[in-house]
Amino acid sequence: MSSNETAIWAEGIWRAGLRPSPRLTVSQWAEGHRVLPATVARPGPWRTWRTPYLGGVMDALSEESRFERVVLVAGSQVGKTEAGLNWLGYVVDHAPGIALLVMPALTDTKRNVRVRIDPMIEASPTLAAKIGPARSRDGSNSLYRKVFPGGELIMTGANAASSLRSTPVRYVFLDEVDAYPLNVEDEGDVVDLAIRRTTTFKGQRKIFLCSTPKLKGASRIELAYHQSDQRRFFVPCLQCGDMAPITWARIRWPEGQRHKAHLMCEACGGVMEESDKPKILAGGEWRATAEGDGKTAGFHLPGLCSPFETWADQAKGHKEAGNDPVRLQVFVNTVLAESWEDTGGEVMETDALFSRRELYDAPCPTGAAVLTAGVDVQDDRLEVQIVGWGAGEESWVIANEVLAGDPSGRPVWEALDALLQRPIARPPGLPAAAIAAACVDTGGHNTRGAYEFCGPRHGRRVWAIKGASNASAPPWPRRPSYNNTGKVPLYLVGVNALKDALVSRLSVAEPGPGRVHFPASLPPAYFDQLTSERRITKFEAGRPKRVWVPRSHVRNEAFDTFVYAFAALCGLQAVGLNLDIEAARLVAPETLPAPRPTKKISKFMSR
Repeated sequence: MSSNETAIWAEGIWRAGLRPSPRLTVSQWAEGHRVLPATVARPGPWRTWRTPYLGGVMDALSEESRFERVVLVAGSQVGKTEAGLNWLGYVVDHAPGIALLVMPALTDTKRNVRVRIDPMIEASPTLAAKIGPARSRDGSNSLYRKVFPGGELIMTGANAASSLRSTPVRYVFLDEVDAYPLNVEDEGDVVDLAIRRTTTFKGQRKIFLCSTPKLKGASRIELAYHQSDQRRFFVPCLQCGDMAPITWARIRWPEGQRHKAHLMCEACGGVMEESDKPKILAGGEWRATAEGDGKTAGFHLPGLCSPFETWADQAKGHKEAGNDPVRLQVFVNTVLAESWEDTGGEVMETDALFSRRELYDAPCPTGAAVLTAGVDVQDDRLEVQIVGWGAGEESWVIANEVLAGDPSGRPVWEALDALLQRPIARPPGLPAAAIAAACVDTGGHNTRGAYEFCGPRHGRRVWAIKGASNASAPPWPRRPSYNNTGKVPLYLVGVNALKDALVSRLSVAEPGPGRVHFPASLPPAYFDQLTSERRITKFEAGRPKRVWVPRSHVRNEAFDTFVYAFAALCGLQAVGLNLDIEAARLVAPETLPAPRPTKKISKFMSR
């Protein structure tokens, strides 16, 4: 190349560098460059027409958009996380800068990287060309860090304060914010810490908050949505053209035929079937319903809009929830994308619960298909509650026993071992019941004795537990911890979530899903203990926090042991138990296939 040609070439490069980037929205980038990996249900090039409502969400995150903050309140199965991933891909390829992705916990982040982010990079050639192979020698592509020309993506959990401070970032993706801890390592609110890192980029930053809402009054995503222009997705009636959001009030079905659920137009009475959903979604549009702060675009997207779940399935799920507050909350959160207004905050009065005692048809009544036990350790005794569980998690208290003895010695633990292996009679014609799992609290008195008892019996599903320090922890962890003196599998359970669920169910009046039954043999003292704690709302740094406080001078062992028995049920469900199937098998075993061998928890796999 001659010197003249070199000069012309250099001038061309210089002019190209001065030329502004082409205007491109996130949805346009996704259509041209995002490839879904083979691990998803519909692999191949991204097509927004499959979930047309995501187009507006993604485009509000585009570089040319006037909005600094985008809020997505969403139900399940609507693709909210995919919209966020498309935005991150757009940042890597088109609008580079430092980006921060925050998920509820580091374990969630780790799984998300392996299941979603790494496959997205590998399947999309544009991204693979800008981010090196995973675990490359230069460290540019690690588990929590992806480096690309002009920027990097930092990924962390809301439970890791050290990752939420220092380095300025231009982009922040806060996923499932309603599951974040309230105060991370005493350093303040997670969302505030993350957003503070964008301060130097005001006018250029983009902040994306998305979540399924949880509890009214304590929902971060709902608060952020109310500060926005509160957009709803309006879809057309195929008969009269009237535009309206898809709401639960518009989902109808013939009497007793939920499998024929459809969408009704409130203007003309026209009916749109499930097969019409793609057409009405394609004709939908986002409309603001409030003025907002001018910098926040808010989107409300219920699961009713999902092309991946039918209205018939959702109507069936609503019926299965019945009057059980726990299941109804799941429906309200995930299908309606609305926060749950908890009306069961106060435990029912002792006398009201005492009056509900009943005579069982056997020590273990007919409906109780699976038995679990909860064990509380005191200085001079072990307290044990056995609970039977049936379809819809209807429950029956079977026994509440006190085993006297010093937990530092062997005799009381031997008595507990015998009790946990004792068969309990069912009505004539049904086999005796056995305790399927037990949880033993290790967080109080004589932790060493509890470890020594549970360790050798882990294979029998006698589990050592301790209340998780995170108030928003799930009822049952994904894996046990071995960080204890005996190296015993220790399960950190979300006692707050379990207490919330139990207290809500105490108010269920009719037999069926969620109802709690009590035998006539229980004394008044049991019900005093069962109602010994109250849930109150405190405010920390101006944010509501729900906490459980005991009533003074009232013992709480019956409440705790019921919670531990509930935790044992959650542990069984985590390894594959289906209560509805087990209940059906008990009364009509010939109508169902033989049970599959239950999973044995391997210490090696648990690690």
